[in-house]
Amino acid sequence: MAESPMQNPLQSPIPATVNPLSLSIDELARMLSAGGGRRVTAEQVQADLDAGAPVGRDGRINLVQYAAWLLREVQSR
Repeated sequence: MAESPMQNPLQSPIPATVNPLSLSIDELARMLSAGGGRRVTAEQVQADLDAGAPVGRDGRINLVQYAAWLLREVQSR
């Protein structure tokens, strides 16, 4: 019998069809929470966007560009 992945009951699972090159704020927050050791909220992602994180004209976020922006932010401190 296959084991089901552990899910955080506070968050909905990430759909299998999510495109990491075109994420909504909520999708990015869920993806970062699932892959990291702490919960990331949509408000935290929005604060990053307000601080200059890259976002497309359509309001969607490229995970690779966002991660590169985060790395530059951490290195500049």
